[in-house]
Amino acid sequence: MLKFLFFIIFLIPLSCMGFWWLVPSLLFLIFFLFFFSFDYYCFGISYFMSIDYISYSLILLSFWICCLMILASSSLYNLLYYYNFFIFFLLMLLIFLFFSFSVNNLIMFYIFFESSLIPTLFLIIGWGYQPERIQAGLYFIFYTLFSSLPMLISVILLYMKFGSVSFILLYSFDYCYFLFYFCMIFSFLVKMPMFMVHVWLPSAHVEAPVSGSMILAGVLLKLGGYGLYRVSPMLMMSGLKYNYLFVSISLLGGIYISLVCIRQVDLKSLIAYSSVIHMGLVLCGILTFNYWGIYGSLVLMLSHGLCSSGLFCLSNIVYERLGSRSLLILKGLLGFMPSMSLWWFFLSIYNMAAPPSLNLMGEIMLFNSIISWNNLNTLLFLFLSFFSAVYSLYMYSYTQHGISYSGCFSYTNCYLREYLLMLLHWFPLNILIFLSNMFFV
Repeated sequence: MLKFLFFIIFLIPLSCMGFWWLVPSLLFLIFFLFFFSFDYYCFGISYFMSIDYISYSLILLSFWICCLMILASSSLYNLLYYYNFFIFFLLMLLIFLFFSFSVNNLIMFYIFFESSLIPTLFLIIGWGYQPERIQAGLYFIFYTLFSSLPMLISVILLYMKFGSVSFILLYSFDYCYFLFYFCMIFSFLVKMPMFMVHVWLPSAHVEAPVSGSMILAGVLLKLGGYGLYRVSPMLMMSGLKYNYLFVSISLLGGIYISLVCIRQVDLKSLIAYSSVIHMGLVLCGILTFNYWGIYGSLVLMLSHGLCSSGLFCLSNIVYERLGSRSLLILKGLLGFMPSMSLWWFFLSIYNMAAPPSLNLMGEIMLFNSIISWNNLNTLLFLFLSFFSAVYSLYMYSYTQHGISYSGCFSYTNCYLREYLLMLLHWFPLNILIFLSNMFFV
């Protein structure tokens, strides 16, 4: 593990020297080195770091999304817009994420979980688009910090009582007490985010640059799911009594947010609200405490990270040409950017879990999990699936068809870099479903 960590640390001087394209090339290299270095049964790596199958998958996703963030943000390099600082913050964020997914100590996890907020805040405030980005950054920081304070107090009390906060030792601990249960998971519910504590997410996405939106949707929301994976074994008795509350809120909230999506006029806001729905399904899968739910949540986290990140890239490609994200202006893109319409189609149908996408596999597993947990959820899941298809098709048809805005040029071409960027989002979504046996090891 340390060799990969030092590899990332030694990329930081390259960012200061201005080697823009060398950094993503080396990140791709470290991705493939890490991909082929994992043994399925390997857990302990050192005294304070370890990986299992879930953390391995999410570390790979972090490497992949960070490479694509640099590809998507090349306009910073072309305009000489503090691109050295941009790569520095990106690499610092990657280091914090690497630690968050690999430490096996609850206090260390808390420290790196919170540390990942700082580079993200700098990305939003430093390279965001509108003046409201300051307010969005404050929303982002204070929502997460406020929700994390009860968790910190709970972790300190655990350490005082048991003398250890190692994940492995705490798996034998089970304490049925609602206040402790709520304090431990509330931080992760806000981070995912669950319906009713999701207000920070759309504002942060809308004001963030494309790279900030990609890392938020691709990896940072998954920190909440990963934290729930880690604390769930010590909350088993409490979960059996109280989980129904959060599962109900997530399913009913998902249907409500689906209706909100259909009323959106800002393209990025629509994609951000769809993230709330998908992460609500992930939350339901984890809280059902069964095998289908745990691995279905992992599959949906990976597929949502790639699909949602790709949709944010597409919205940024359009924004760079038209200077707007309003659906009232972005009509008729089929005539304006015909070569991008295929990517719009692919990622829109993958967002609604059409075959042969990884999203479909994740939703089938979660459907099994949620229905086996309670038969009454069948109707809610039915509406959720239907409305997710409605807003995805609404987004595609509204942007691609209709009469083009008269202020647009008649036709615009795309760069090879943008085709590569979309291919690298789309390819894993297809290929991973053929490797689905990996998720049942």
